[in-house]
Amino acid sequence: MISTDSIPWSRKYQPKSLKDVVGQSEAVEQLVKFVRDFDARKSKKKAALLYGPVGCGKTSSVYAVAAELNLEVLETNASDLRNAEGINSVAGNASRQMSLFSRGKIILIDELDGLAGREDRGGVGAAQSVIEQSAFPVVMTANDPYEKKFSPLRKASVMVEFKGLSAAHVRGALARIAAAEKIIADDEALVVLANRSAGDLRGAVVDLQLLCSGSTRLTKDMVAELSERNRVEGMESALVRVFKTTDPAIAAGAFDKVEEQPEDCFAWIDENLPAEYKKPEELAAAYEALSKADVFRGRIMSRQHWRLLSYFVQVMSIGTAIAKGKKYDTVADYKRPDRGLKFFIAKARHQRKLDIAEKIAGRLHSPKSAVLADTLPFMRLIFSKEKDKNKVEKMAAELGLDADEVEWLAR
Repeated sequence: MISTDSIPWSRKYQPKSLKDVVGQSEAVEQLVKFVRDFDARKSKKKAALLYGPVGCGKTSSVYAVAAELNLEVLETNASDLRNAEGINSVAGNASRQMSLFSRGKIILIDELDGLAGREDRGGVGAAQSVIEQSAFPVVMTANDPYEKKFSPLRKASVMVEFKGLSAAHVRGALARIAAAEKIIADDEALVVLANRSAGDLRGAVVDLQLLCSGSTRLTKDMVAELSERNRVEGMESALVRVFKTTDPAIAAGAFDKVEEQPEDCFAWIDENLPAEYKKPEELAAAYEALSKADVFRGRIMSRQHWRLLSYFVQVMSIGTAIAKGKKYDTVADYKRPDRGLKFFIAKARHQRKLDIAEKIAGRLHSPKSAVLADTLPFMRLIFSKEKDKNKVEKMAAELGLDADEVEWLAR
């Protein structure tokens, strides 16, 4: 059964006013000054770039400032809208239009780091265009804003640093939330939880909600069961969030901070699911969710529709979590995937073969099926036997192949 309290505590207890923002008085003061003094025609800096570690209060501070100044927040998440079309559709037109009842706005482009990959097809330029054309102050957030491609955004922005929160600040916030939820929390447990947060208040609040799901008591022993938290979470901690909850809100963000690719996360769930779920009907429901997630993954790979990536991740994590009636109390020893990971590697290699065949087919004006059957084996023979590097480079350039694709052909 899904928890009746489906609102994540990190959202439920998000600061409602400036006095609720923890440990960021100097940064918040800078942000208030920027928004209050903003003039679309006169301001030299038309954006503010808030930067600092995960969970230190950047996004929540924007909403607190908006509430204080009676402004609307129009938010777009850069990690979900990785291209110019996506950003412009949400922030472009609205950045030039007054909201209902003539309220002012703050245009928030959250998680700027999400634009820093191959999927960004003009996203930085689109964000820059929004800043230049906006009639309202634009606020962006990032963990690390000093990547080279963000240079034009830094030049257009007031840089506001949010420092990592101290353990004392995190502990105080956790104590207030525990009291509001009528949870009897041992002070020692809160201290350990705060120390393990590494200044990530949002992560610590998620941990608190996870540990107290179905309980009105928090002890040091309960906290000890939680995996050690670093700035980047381990896969085991992410799996705990999926396997040990029935709350969709907790499962939804389970893999947000892990370094592994989404298909690797899928393989970890696939490998460890039978060790965790014991009831046949729940195991079947979980695998049904994984199969649906794999449909999204297939469409991403075959059609390059990367906008479906969030659906792939959410279906596999939330679907697995809610497949069970209640969480299992047993402790499972999670194993690194073997068969599943090899399967995904094999599929990735096959996709590489299809990509190369498509390029060659375009150059030779031949059907891709003919290239796969006849031309590709011949090309592999040529690339693997040819000793003249210049000839190889010329052939690769003619066919439009990159270095990795040439390496694949030469194997």
